[in-house]
Amino acid sequence: MLPTTAAPRPDHHHNPSKKSKLKTTLHTVKSKISDRHWAWLTLTILLQLLIILFLNRSSQPPPLPSSAQRRHFESSPLRVRDDESCKHGRIHVYDLPSMLNKDLLQNCHDLDPWSSRCNAVSNGGLGPSATGLDALVPRNLSAAWYWTDMYAAEVIYHDRINNYRCTTPDPAQATAFYIPFYAGLAVGKYLWYNYTSKDRDLHATAMLNWVKNQPPWRKSNGSDHFLMFGRLTWDFRRLTDDDNEWGSSFIYMPLMKNVLRLTIEKSQWDDLELSVPYPTAFHPRSESDIRQWQDLVRGRQRYSLSTFVGATRKKIQNDFRAVMMGYCKNETTSCRVVDCSETQCYDGAPAILEAFLDSDFCLQPKGDGFTRRSAFDCMLAGSIPVFFWRGSFEYQYDWHLPKNASEYSIFIDHNIVRNDTSIIKRTLEKYSKEEVMRMRETIIELLPKLLYSKSNANLGGIEDAFDIAMEGVLKRFEQQRRFMPV
Repeated sequence: MLPTTAAPRPDHHHNPSKKSKLKTTLHTVKSKISDRHWAWLTLTILLQLLIILFLNRSSQPPPLPSSAQRRHFESSPLRVRDDESCKHGRIHVYDLPSMLNKDLLQNCHDLDPWSSRCNAVSNGGLGPSATGLDALVPRNLSAAWYWTDMYAAEVIYHDRINNYRCTTPDPAQATAFYIPFYAGLAVGKYLWYNYTSKDRDLHATAMLNWVKNQPPWRKSNGSDHFLMFGRLTWDFRRLTDDDNEWGSSFIYMPLMKNVLRLTIEKSQWDDLELSVPYPTAFHPRSESDIRQWQDLVRGRQRYSLSTFVGATRKKIQNDFRAVMMGYCKNETTSCRVVDCSETQCYDGAPAILEAFLDSDFCLQPKGDGFTRRSAFDCMLAGSIPVFFWRGSFEYQYDWHLPKNASEYSIFIDHNIVRNDTSIIKRTLEKYSKEEVMRMRETIIELLPKLLYSKSNANLGGIEDAFDIAMEGVLKRFEQQRRFMPV
């Protein structure tokens, strides 16, 4: 049978309490130690306990940030912008031998056979400050205007990239490698007179001999490298070593077979070339500069149907510019002329800006190539370009202009115009006021993509022509790297 009383718990069965046992033990120890030694023992134990407590406290992890601190860190615009804006990678800028860039700037008086180029390459390629625009440009915008040379883009790009947010001094961290070689300035003075093909290739050959020994180049054979041409692509495509043939053979040099080139006019048959806008006279310092100029262009009263800016070329047989000049001089009520044989037009002029601001359309025949700086001066003023060769817009400026050129321009075939110049006026007059305003608004919205801001500019969230070009280069190399064999 089960017992009628509960058995005692095992820990209480014949065991004295732990507290009384400890007390008895301490009493026994104390009886064997003198009071003096007991005091020292007690002090030693207390000191050890204090040391343990101190070490334990100092080794604790730091406190978590408060919720306010966490919100500040997570929403820091600088960190977010850095991560988001450089998501396609970073660019490493080579430090080239000075003969390939710095020396060319220092010897700017010797870059052209006719005159000094020092003004053209001053101010980081922007040129001298513009003057004579008081009647056209608001006073608070005047400091953003320069007489910028049409071939200065390679200097502008180098200046801008030195201040670009997505660069890295570490080649191992780079997606792209920029070669800041001023190819256009280097070849410029050798294009005329009694220079040899070897003279025209001198700097390009020196650059390639230097860069081929750099570790990043040896790793990729130049396939993740790029440079900027300030001149048209045709100035670097000499086919033979004949001293009488135009230009440098730079593009056809074997080491250039993988290198990406940015240029103000590309060859439509070359997949390694990408065209970027010609530099114009307006280099905004802020988003406010851009918005103010857009508003001015949008609200401008225009008094002329069209404008032609240029000069005839008597040495060129059947010169189409002469056709344009003759048409406009016969159509004084509908076409305005700025004759560059009478007005200085090379780097811009108040007369050019005024003519474009006053006209709905601007007539754009071919320039030295298919494209012209004048087309960008025209759009800067909100005037609608009229092209006569498809090569002036097709396959050009893919990153900066709409693929559908009819959104911002008019095309009239030059062969038809030669037979009947009156077709220009008849074609342009077919466009309603609403259609003209719609095309102009497209151009106004495009303007930031066609401009080169100053290096220290703060455009807010706006990307200019340079930003778009750099993002395009990085995207291209990032995609290329994904398909490269490991």
